[in-house]
Amino acid sequence: MFWRSVVGKLALTILLLVSFVLLILTILLLQFFEEFHIDEAEKEMMQTATKVSELVEQQPNRSTVLETTERIQAPDSRIAIIFDDGDIWVSDSANENLAEFEADWIENENDLTEVLTNNERIRQQIVLPGTGIEAMIVGEPILTNDGAVFVYQSLDVIEQTKAETTRIIFLAAGIAIILTTFFAFFLSTRITSPLIKMREAVSDLTRGEFNTKVPVLTHDEIGELAIAFNRMGRQLKFHINALHQEKEQFSSIVSSMADGVVTLNRNGDMIVTNPPAEKFIEDWNFEHNIAITGDTHKLPKELNQVLQKVIDGESESLHEISLQGRNYVMLMTPLYDQSQVRGAVAVIRDMTEERRLDKFRKDFIANVSHELRTPISMLQGYSEAIVDDVAESKSEKNELAQIIHEESLRMGRLVNELLDLARMEAGNIQLNMETVNVEAYVERVMKKFNGLANDNQIELSLRKNIIESSVTIDPDRLEQVFTNLIDNAIRHTGEFGFVKVFIESNSNEFHVFIEDNGSGIPEEDLPFVFERFYKADKARTKNKSKKGTGLGLAIAKNIIDSHHGVITVNSKVNLGTTFSFRIPQTNNK
Repeated sequence: MFWRSVVGKLALTILLLVSFVLLILTILLLQFFEEFHIDEAEKEMMQTATKVSELVEQQPNRSTVLETTERIQAPDSRIAIIFDDGDIWVSDSANENLAEFEADWIENENDLTEVLTNNERIRQQIVLPGTGIEAMIVGEPILTNDGAVFVYQSLDVIEQTKAETTRIIFLAAGIAIILTTFFAFFLSTRITSPLIKMREAVSDLTRGEFNTKVPVLTHDEIGELAIAFNRMGRQLKFHINALHQEKEQFSSIVSSMADGVVTLNRNGDMIVTNPPAEKFIEDWNFEHNIAITGDTHKLPKELNQVLQKVIDGESESLHEISLQGRNYVMLMTPLYDQSQVRGAVAVIRDMTEERRLDKFRKDFIANVSHELRTPISMLQGYSEAIVDDVAESKSEKNELAQIIHEESLRMGRLVNELLDLARMEAGNIQLNMETVNVEAYVERVMKKFNGLANDNQIELSLRKNIIESSVTIDPDRLEQVFTNLIDNAIRHTGEFGFVKVFIESNSNEFHVFIEDNGSGIPEEDLPFVFERFYKADKARTKNKSKKGTGLGLAIAKNIIDSHHGVITVNSKVNLGTTFSFRIPQTNNK
């Protein structure tokens, strides 16, 4: 609305101020000119009366006096001369409504009598008898012959003069108000034009257009304000850019963190979260059957209780949380706004891998100790039997020595496998890549297990789909994989079972399936079969002849990984197991 704008307010203020001053001035001028016209009329009439009185005193010729009086009188007035003999002479007047002076006026008006009786001057306003016309009359005594001169004039003439003066005053006031209005709007527009541009510039700033500048039109306070505004815009742009950079840097740091980070206010609203924290919240909601509603920025109720403890106690809190089979540690620390706690920041670390590695370390020590304890005990026992001559005959000593030899080989094989596995996991494995014929290579490997399969009454078969006759591999290392997988399949398959090997070779990959119908692997053990010393037979009750070190599958996986391949397993208890691995050929050519 116009009157709410600065231009309207400033123009209205100037207009009201000038109007008020003009009103007071008009009232004073009207009053002044009203009294001025009356006083001037009285003075003029008194001067005329005085001149006529002096003329009568000085001029004995009455006709000359009357002739002169008619010359000096005002057209719209009358002059009445009362001579010493009682005669009354009244002049003519242009105002026909102005009655002639009569003798009974003196009798009816005491003030007129004062002129003749007391020789006093008078000036007053009267109503002319018999006419109802208001008039102003002055009287001047003629001292030498006891007469008097009266000059009177209708007030209508004075009122006309006053009306004309009033019209002129009101016309001047109107012109002054019109000019004031024009200059008020002109001045307010000149003053407020830079302010309007500043308002538009502020609107641009709110929209993020920090390059907006206000033109400096004047060199007064408004010009200085425009200069300060432009300086503020530059500083604001600089600080906003700095804040954006800091925010982007902070966001990049938080997003790239492996730990989950959640920033909270006092009400439990999640202000900042990174992907690991969002995954943690999703798992929490799934674990506790919490339906995801539109308000996804609220901290879950149980975690909100931890937040309130941190805020109330103003101290950090550490909690361990198990969620979806994973272990988390949450450290929540209060955030301060000067002296008041305004919220908290929670750092959520997934400790599953650390706990798994710690358990793996303990299990590794236990497994190595277990694997070495048996052969060491046997070496110690049988060697003591030989030393103590428990074995008397040579054949018995040879039998004990043979057992000692086998156990020493077993220990050596365990140590070598550990060393190989350590080198593989450290990335120190060296592959001797060769291009070999697939069919000849696989048949040579299969011949190694024909005798073992026959001894255990197991059907060992080979099926081939060879499109690409050659493959680039490390034949010795890959033979080690075949040996581990086929040997495991035979050892865990009962009599009259089968072990099937399927080979597929094309220009893209070398694919091998090894399937058996043996005892199978429990479902809960499948994710861990490629770990060191992991055995599905946890009681370790199998026949010693079928007992391995628990390192074969771990070594096989590392060999396949070194070939940039993938090894997988599918199994059902008492139905059988299928191991498969793929080796891409594009990476090895």
